Amino acid sequence: MPVPRLLLMGSPQALVLGCSFRPRPRFAITDPMRCNSIEPRPGRREVLLRSSEVAALAAIFHFSGTKPSYLGIQKNPPSLALCPATNNCISTSEEISDANHYAPPWNYNPEDGRRKKPINKDEAIAELLQVVTSLKPDNFTPRVAERREDYIRVEYESPIMGFVDDVEFWFPPGKKSIVEYRSASRIGNFDFDINKKRIKALRSELEKKGWSSEGRF
Repeated sequence: MPVPRLLLMGSPQALVLGCSFRPRPRFAITDPMRCNSIEPRPGRREVLLRSSEVAALAAIFHFSGTKPSYLGIQKNPPSLALCPATNNCISTSEEISDANHYAPPWNYNPEDGRRKKPINKDEAIAELLQVVTSLKPDNFTPRVAERREDYIRVEYESPIMGFVDDVEFWFPPGKKSIVEYRSASRIGNFDFDINKKRIKALRSELEKKGWSSEGRF
């Protein structure tokens, strides 16, 4: 007798019995204590068909999500927002001991002297915007959504499904040449390190202009 598969989807009874889950008609009468028959694994043709169906849905629906209301410069203390408990956010405001969420700030006039002539904040903002608008990490399309004297928010949209990540940059007053940032996905729990890779790609381009990171992650 074959051993039924245990799947993550299905009714509680099916999970207890180890039944595979099969969607049923809305008004079907079923016996929850009976298992469905074990179905063979889908073939390559079926997998391709399902993939095309997902792509079609992606063309119809956009999963951009809603911009979190708490974004922006926080008041007590002045900083960017902390990350939620999910694993799809990094922020310079986090504790350095939080390896999942902490990211080190940048310095556009590093003390190692790599930049021959120091630049001011406005020049640093211009360099940052040039890099942000010209680079598409993981093919995410950037759009500058907000820009103020000391704050920039960029929306990065994924090439498939239209997921949107919010990336913030802040030039704190009284902190010479330091740039704080936060990069977070609006939807989901895991991001396959998309946010970290994005920040690393931006940092790499900025380092060519004379910037440096106050640490590594």
